[in-house]
Amino acid sequence: MNSINRRSVLLAGLGVAGAGALAACSASGSGSGSAPALVEPSGSAVAAAEKKRTSTGKVHSLTLTAAPATLDLGGGVTAKSWAFSGRTPGKELRVSAGDTVAAELSNQLPNKTTTSIHWHGIALRNDMDGVPPVTRTAVRAGANFTYRFIADAPGTYFFHPHVGVQLDRGLYAPLIVEDPREPLAYDDEWVIVLDDWVDGVTGTPDEVFAEVKQGMNGMHTGGSGSSSGSSGGHDMGGMDGMDGMDGMDGMDGMDMGGGSSPSASGDGMPMKFMLMGAESDLLGGDAGDVKYPYHLINGRVPADPDVYEGKPGKRIRLRIINAGGDTAYRVALGGHKLTITHTDGFPVDHQRVDALLVGMGERYDVLVTLADGVFPLVALAEGKNATGMALVRTGSGRAPKATVRPKELNGMIMTASQLRAADDVRLPSKKADRVHRIELTGGMAKYNWAINGRAYDMRNPTAAPITVEEGQRVRLDFVNSTQMWHPMHLHGHTYQLGQAGPRKDTAIVLPKKKLSVVFDADNPGQWMLHCHNAYHGEAGMMALVAYRA
Repeated sequence: MNSINRRSVLLAGLGVAGAGALAACSASGSGSGSAPALVEPSGSAVAAAEKKRTSTGKVHSLTLTAAPATLDLGGGVTAKSWAFSGRTPGKELRVSAGDTVAAELSNQLPNKTTTSIHWHGIALRNDMDGVPPVTRTAVRAGANFTYRFIADAPGTYFFHPHVGVQLDRGLYAPLIVEDPREPLAYDDEWVIVLDDWVDGVTGTPDEVFAEVKQGMNGMHTGGSGSSSGSSGGHDMGGMDGMDGMDGMDGMDGMDMGGGSSPSASGDGMPMKFMLMGAESDLLGGDAGDVKYPYHLINGRVPADPDVYEGKPGKRIRLRIINAGGDTAYRVALGGHKLTITHTDGFPVDHQRVDALLVGMGERYDVLVTLADGVFPLVALAEGKNATGMALVRTGSGRAPKATVRPKELNGMIMTASQLRAADDVRLPSKKADRVHRIELTGGMAKYNWAINGRAYDMRNPTAAPITVEEGQRVRLDFVNSTQMWHPMHLHGHTYQLGQAGPRKDTAIVLPKKKLSVVFDADNPGQWMLHCHNAYHGEAGMMALVAYRA
């Protein structure tokens, strides 16, 4: 497909507004008057929902020790980070649908650091969701807590902390829930975890957040007399009144690429982590905020990659997870076509493509029939001019260079909005009982990311909830009024994109676009809805979706 036609197909797909004519929207907050009574995370309604889950009776018991670790990323690169049991990604947890997970978290983090585990994508009981202070308090340093829940939906998931920007450290691992009646035919599986890496190399996620949250207004940009004529990927035209930004012509001294070297504004202020110039048509413009020195696949740098060894002609299932903090990846396997079978754990009508776009928190399952030779699996950091790489080896041959970019990256690229839910998981057509407008607000000027103009306040977690009632069909109209894309993640549920789109828990909402999703309110409790960009979420682009008691 030529580039013009491909781009038009992609942008039309990503910009889907969901189901046809849209009803009038309800207010998203609790409104005037007294706050509504909400279902408690450990209340009777939650217990009743848990009893309805199909259980095999089998229990998987494990201990996850969160502690400092020096990680070998390959190629002579080491990073001082935090990880589960000394490795990243952590050891894969694999269960069958209906099994019970009993995971004891042992918090051995330094400096009295609290932590938690969020089971991303799993529709589990609310008090095990791992979101302090909403579902329960964080696990204190030196303390242990056991998460116990039934994992009743097959699919590809992962788990990570939900405290501060700990998501951007090494504390994550795959969670695979197998289908005992698996309909797909394949010979083997390969779980692929993508990550953008900064921790213990050029700084820590906390240092990144401290810098980026100053926003563009926080940069001292005295004019230098030169003119670059560009502000990079951050569109200054829509930035909340750019006080003091008349010195932007001094920004030509900044590193406009995706490297890790410090850059500087016009007066020499170091900008160690903020990325300028990350542009992507697929993402509608600005691709990301953060400069990462490495992009990893299964914890390895491209110079010393993870290797899958197989045989020609074998059909393998790739389970692809984006565990990154600020990077969408365009993924392709050189010399091969990919058949998409699932996204975010739920089956879709199969689509054969060259590459796919994976936002933070999204997961895709694909099938591929292996050719004979050595082939690069490449994750292009969208808009950042950098890649992660792993290898598939089925025969003799020399490994490609770490910088290889297979032609498939520029072939037919699939995004979620172009997919259709498989018949057996598609929601029945039904008028929405409750509609909420979810406006994504803020910008880089003040780094004031929010939902409906309100930054989420962890000190008052149930203020202005987005309320639903058990049994309702709920529609969320995501309206992105910002200049940047946002992967929006809903805990405890999967929603459907439009009338027949895929079932997902995380979906990309493009800048200046609207995306409508629907879900059935069948898992009572208090659930987070947030941008899965670690830094946008921590800055305030979160809200509480809460069931009325």
